[in-house]
Amino acid sequence: MSMPISRTSATFASPIVESRRWLEGYTPTQPLINVSQAAPADLPPLGLRQELARAALEDADAHLYGDVLGRESLRAALAAQMSDHYNADVASDQIAITAGCNQAFAATISAICTEGDEVLLPTPWYFNHKMWLDMQGVTTVPLKTDDAMLPDPDLAATLITPRTRAIVLVTPNNPCGIEYPDTLLDRYFDLAKAHGIALIVDETYRDFDSRDGAPHQIFQREGWDNTLIHLYSFSKAYRLTGHRVGAISTSAARLLEIEKFLDTVAICPAQLGQIGAQWGIENLGPWLAQERDEILRRRAAIETGFAPLAARGWKLLGLGAYFAYVQHPFPQDAQTLARKMVHDVNILMLPGTMFVPAGDLDGPRQFRIAFANVDCDGITELFDRLATYTPSS
Repeated sequence: MSMPISRTSATFASPIVESRRWLEGYTPTQPLINVSQAAPADLPPLGLRQELARAALEDADAHLYGDVLGRESLRAALAAQMSDHYNADVASDQIAITAGCNQAFAATISAICTEGDEVLLPTPWYFNHKMWLDMQGVTTVPLKTDDAMLPDPDLAATLITPRTRAIVLVTPNNPCGIEYPDTLLDRYFDLAKAHGIALIVDETYRDFDSRDGAPHQIFQREGWDNTLIHLYSFSKAYRLTGHRVGAISTSAARLLEIEKFLDTVAICPAQLGQIGAQWGIENLGPWLAQERDEILRRRAAIETGFAPLAARGWKLLGLGAYFAYVQHPFPQDAQTLARKMVHDVNILMLPGTMFVPAGDLDGPRQFRIAFANVDCDGITELFDRLATYTPSS
């Protein structure tokens, strides 16, 4: 096996970037239904935009370097919000603000791993996690999920070696949408603690979890911050995708290592995005609750509207937050079908092959449907097109 010529050549092209290339030379025959990307396309609410404008005009520090680990006021606001949400005690010195959740993951891996180390990643995985591990020379150990799309802790235990540094869980899951039970997270916390490795839990989509109250109790565990590294994104909650604001919660000692990465890569998170995130925490609770209700309505529309697809041999494998994960009934592989669907039925969605290792037998039969920007009527239209679709050979 030849060595990569650079860090970036060690991994694959971004699936989002690649799928956009499929639209080159594309002539639509009906409106395109784009379910490829899990990012809200609508503007932030007016009040938040007004606060950003005010800060840009009036706050001198909005245009200057700030603290590497983020604005203290935002760290304190997020600590208070998390303490309330998880019925736990989270302090501001256990939180760092990052330039999005992808940077939170990158900073975390850089702080706990070196080349040749191993990280367990459930499959189907979030592709950017795999890409960063590749670029860091960290070996990704695939952890295959079961029929319910859940990773088995007993199987994970058999994959841990002296080079293992972390287990990564995403809940609600991207790409599958599955909400991991609190008992499952408890078992993974115990497993990671027993082996002296980190448990990285990415809860980018926590604000759209269908369960009321705290989805787990791991923040209540004694010494949680010595084992848990928790990741979060403000992008989905407050539509701040372009402002790049995320967060890490873990021990203050570990944040000292993470700070080295953040200082070198970005110096500090963008000030305006942080100001917007704090304003969101303090003012957008009711609005965010309505956004969650809308996502839950779309989830229900997928559940109730899936019957025509099921009759054609499709299977709904996972559903939650922004995602439905499905299995198609056709002989062609999903990668081929994804390209054909753009032109045949004007649908853009990502094939399961983008979320699994090369050679995985399940990925070619699967698709991720990201419905953040498709309302209930759009879901009906999506299913109508898929239910009548027969790809040419």
